[in-house]
Amino acid sequence: MSADVHFARDYTGARDKFLAVAKPHATRYRAFQNPLRGPRGETLFCDAVWSGPMAADRVLVTISATHGIEGFCGSGAQTAWYATGAWREIPPDVAQLHLHAVNPHGFAWLRRVNEDNVDLNRNFVDHIRPYPENPAYERLAHAICPNEWTEASRKASAAILAEFAKRHGDFALQGAISSGQYTHPDGVFFGGHGPTWSHRVIRTVFADWLRMAKRIGIVDFHTGLGPRGYGEIICGLPPAHPGSKLSQAWYGADLTSPEMGTSTSPPLHGTNGEGFARFLAHAEFSHVALEYGTLPVPDVLDAIRADNWLHLHGDIAGEDSRRIKTQMRDAFAPADAAWRDAVWNRADEVLRKTAFGLASA
Repeated sequence: MSADVHFARDYTGARDKFLAVAKPHATRYRAFQNPLRGPRGETLFCDAVWSGPMAADRVLVTISATHGIEGFCGSGAQTAWYATGAWREIPPDVAQLHLHAVNPHGFAWLRRVNEDNVDLNRNFVDHIRPYPENPAYERLAHAICPNEWTEASRKASAAILAEFAKRHGDFALQGAISSGQYTHPDGVFFGGHGPTWSHRVIRTVFADWLRMAKRIGIVDFHTGLGPRGYGEIICGLPPAHPGSKLSQAWYGADLTSPEMGTSTSPPLHGTNGEGFARFLAHAEFSHVALEYGTLPVPDVLDAIRADNWLHLHGDIAGEDSRRIKTQMRDAFAPADAAWRDAVWNRADEVLRKTAFGLASA
């Protein structure tokens, strides 16, 4: 059977599918309600499901919708994990914690960012210290996020960005735009000026549910980078971090690293992994992003920029909305069955490797 059946068309459908197969097997369950609502007035939740022994000191953790709209991928994989019975086929002493839709607002509104226009995967810096600087973003901010999204403004912006790429390279441009910035709250890849609601939920769950764990394996589902349908296993921890070495032992040659220059992702600021390193200092842990390719990077970045304009300067109910939201779906949540089957097959492989890695000596 195709995995397509486990993927949903909207946030509410994704949540219903996941809870229908996961909640009956929950040893522990909690729903966290987001303070805002979805586009149809629906209530939004992050759902935490624990399966397996409560006293387990080895825990497999999955996370979906760090970048809201990317939750279609992660939710589909989490749902298939339960629906196919794969969740039963791991060592019995390994418990599981599944965080479904940690950014439900972005998921429901088909955005990567949260209700504050914050990129959650740039929000885990130490907000007490000075923020990382991104001078390249500073120089390009007016071109990255123009106030108008017309043919003329896009053409002018494209010329500026192309000139930067000509001087510094395409990957440098990708890093300038996407590595994270803390100076333009109305821009893209904004890391925020304090812990977001989703950040606080993750910290609360980890502090309460993982405080006794000694070894933890985290798989965080993402989309938008790399060859279409391929799930790249990205370790964002510094190469010298024990978690990076643990990940290398579990995933071998499949593991990539932005810091080592082997990933499709540039080095990033304020990632989930940075926060987890603080929250889980008591345990041995691995954290990887399982990143599935969709469209070429320029098309993905164009969709993000268009969506930013729509929500900050455009009319969400206007004529541009349907076109831009279709761009976002194409860039982060392809609807074709072949892509979804590839997502599930890779997820099944990586989750099993993680679980058996946790159980190893």
